[in-house]
Amino acid sequence: MAYLLVFLGAGMGGAMRHCVNQFAAQLLGIAFPFGTLAINVAGSFAMGLLAEYLALRGQLPQEVRLFLATGVLGGFTTFSAFSLDTIGLYERGEWMAAAVYAACSVVFSLLALLAGLMLVRLLTAGQAA
Repeated sequence: MAYLLVFLGAGMGGAMRHCVNQFAAQLLGIAFPFGTLAINVAGSFAMGLLAEYLALRGQLPQEVRLFLATGVLGGFTTFSAFSLDTIGLYERGEWMAAAVYAACSVVFSLLALLAGLMLVRLLTAGQAA
């Protein structure tokens, strides 16, 4: 049942992400990734609201937490989970670990994306499209 809740929430979050991206592209154009920026900021804000509410009230069933945090927000943006993990380390006094985690997440993710692009380009070099 937990997987189904996450699946349904992620579908909703993904649809919301697409909607925001389309709206931002129509409103502001596509020269800058305004949609993604808005999604990452809004998703992180929503994760902060949810995490603090759960920390203070904590009365939501685990299924609701999975649906909202892992499902909806995870489908909307995984940046919210990255933000929560980073601030969690910082608030536990592990500021160096938070800085290393944030830096490694950004740098290694960009390098991994670049490696994926380069690998496909290498494998498809000379092939007709």
